[in-house]
Amino acid sequence: MIRRIIRKRRPAPTLAGISLEEELALIRVELMYGLRVNREAYLRRKVDERNELASRMRERDAASMLADLRGSLERAVSPTVVDLHSRRRAHAGQDPEPA
Repeated sequence: MIRRIIRKRRPAPTLAGISLEEELALIRVELMYGLRVNREAYLRRKVDERNELASRMRERDAASMLADLRGSLERAVSPTVVDLHSRRRAHAGQDPEPA
């Protein structure tokens, strides 16, 4: 059934195509939420995003991109500090659990 649905779709423009995984995700959205996804608009948006990313990469040098990535990673992951010395001392005085 899914192969039949995928074959009925219009061919994708040459600039960008919908991969099998993307098509299945779009079908899943349509079935789960009762929506109709416009494939042409999806492809236009995909091409626009690709062009925007390419222009951003051309305009910047590798060091500034790396700094941005590092900054976004630091914001996304909260730092966890573990004091290993205090943990070792606390466990050293206690008896190990019986087997």
